[in-house]
Amino acid sequence: MILAANILLAVGIADLLRTHVRRSVQPIAFGVAAVVLLLLGAASESALPALAGIVVAVGWIFAMPLRRRPRLGLWPAGILAAIAIAAVVWSPRSPALGVIGDSWILIAPTGPVPFGLALLAAGIAVVLLETGNVIVRAALASENAQLPAELSSTEPSTVQTSSEDAMTGDTAPGSPAPVPTAPASGFRGGRLIGPLERILVLMLTLVAAYPLLAAMLAAKGIVRFPEISRDRKSGAGAEYFLVGSLVSWVTALGGAFLLWWAASTGMPR
Repeated sequence: MILAANILLAVGIADLLRTHVRRSVQPIAFGVAAVVLLLLGAASESALPALAGIVVAVGWIFAMPLRRRPRLGLWPAGILAAIAIAAVVWSPRSPALGVIGDSWILIAPTGPVPFGLALLAAGIAVVLLETGNVIVRAALASENAQLPAELSSTEPSTVQTSSEDAMTGDTAPGSPAPVPTAPASGFRGGRLIGPLERILVLMLTLVAAYPLLAAMLAAKGIVRFPEISRDRKSGAGAEYFLVGSLVSWVTALGGAFLLWWAASTGMPR
């Protein structure tokens, strides 16, 4: 459990930093985050899992670029999921978690929450924020899913990369085509709706509120129906919506499964 928690936490933090921190200070931010994770690992007698999480996060950043089509498609996401599942299901028990484990006290309505389980929940929550968006964009890119022109007005600025991207090499000659995304139209609510949707799916699944979960997913389809119905010729709008939504929901449900499995063991790992 501790290994999976450290890996997911490192990957999620890495995606948050490279998305929301300026490129000029990203090396400093990554360094600080790595030091914090290592200190947290040392205090919980899990320095090696913390180091493994940092290594996996570095590989994730190179395998899943933000502004280029991933060369490996969705394979890195599948590998990350497999590693996390294996770490939760087959990782050896390690009830002694150092200074943090000795002083950790967290009481939930269902009873005491071990530190390892709390750390895993934090890692899953962080992954569902920006990493979930990275996975969805990779899925849309691998399927060449794009909104058709009649569903939105594409401005030239939405398909051009910034000069900062060009200087960093994200648009070097011969590199893969940019990731296809929905054109911007002023308010970029999708980047907020996706994480909120995944967090809600996670929470509703964990508390077994399946009617509310079904209602929320149905409501999203109803809200999007007028937009999708205008695309009666190619069906690209429906494809874009379905691919993005299904991948996002599967990501959230996968996180809920991991947390449920870890909690059902009743022991920190």
